[in-house]
Amino acid sequence: MNTRTRMLSLDDIADLRAYERERDDYRRQVIELKQRRRVAVGPIVSLVFENRETMRSQIQEMARAEKMVSDEQIQKELDVYNALIPEPGELSATLFIELTGEDALRDWLPRLVGIEHAVVLRLPGDGPVVRAVPEAAHEEALTRPEITASVHYIRFTLVPDQVARFAAGPVTLAVDHPEYRAESVLSEIVRSELLTDLRP
Repeated sequence: MNTRTRMLSLDDIADLRAYERERDDYRRQVIELKQRRRVAVGPIVSLVFENRETMRSQIQEMARAEKMVSDEQIQKELDVYNALIPEPGELSATLFIELTGEDALRDWLPRLVGIEHAVVLRLPGDGPVVRAVPEAAHEEALTRPEITASVHYIRFTLVPDQVARFAAGPVTLAVDHPEYRAESVLSEIVRSELLTDLRP
């Protein structure tokens, strides 16, 4: 039995003609949403915390780009992206290694193997850090022993006491990889936004 409560269904995805009519306004709303859910951690790493609406946007854009018209095609995308929607007590994020030049990619991607295991949330109080766990469905495809991918999908799971401490703040998002150490204190805007994921 599937207990995930925030999953998208076929009814949530507009058909191509309907989406085209709403797309400009909808994309503006999603861009604003993602700005409140994006955190830079040092010069080359950033995380976008995903939710139901960011995943709906991803599916709509994928369906538009690929001209998907059948329920079967859309359902395949739903099956992939629903796994990235956080349930209460969870945060789900896409981690980006933001490098553009070939030289930078050749230099950094071999050095950052394992970065998807090196992201933590530091909460106020004396408790341990909350360490991110890679999304199992994507980890095998994105991880190699000798080189990492520039995109990873990770998840944090918080118990109720940790959610309360997250709400109280401050909260620091950090990368503690041997080759890359950086941190960022979440703004009030980001923290308030992410509490909508953590709370029922």
